[in-house]
Amino acid sequence: PANLTNDRGDSLVMLAAYHGHADAVRALLARGAEGDRINDRGQTPLAGAVFKGETDVIKALLEGGADPAAGTPSAVDTARMFGKTELLELFGAH
Repeated sequence: PANLTNDRGDSLVMLAAYHGHADAVRALLARGAEGDRINDRGQTPLAGAVFKGETDVIKALLEGGADPAAGTPSAVDTARMFGKTELLELFGAH
C-alpha cells in the first residue's frame, strides 16, 4: 500500500523524502500516496526534505501537490528556521 507507515507514523513518502530519493517520491505519489501525510511528530515529508536540504525531493513533492503550510513545524516554518529564503520564495511565503 502506498500509504504504509512504520511504528512512528513515517510513510513511505516520508522515508523516501528524508533520504533524498526524489524518483521514489514521484513513483509513490503517482500510485496514490499522500504527499502531506503527517507522522506521529506532526511532520510532513516536505518539511523533512527542507530540513535535509533535498531540493529535488522538495520539487517532486510540490509537483505532487504537497502543501508547504501543512504540519508542525511546516515546510515554511522549517525554511524560515534555517534561513532558506530561496525555498520561502518557492513556497510563495516571504
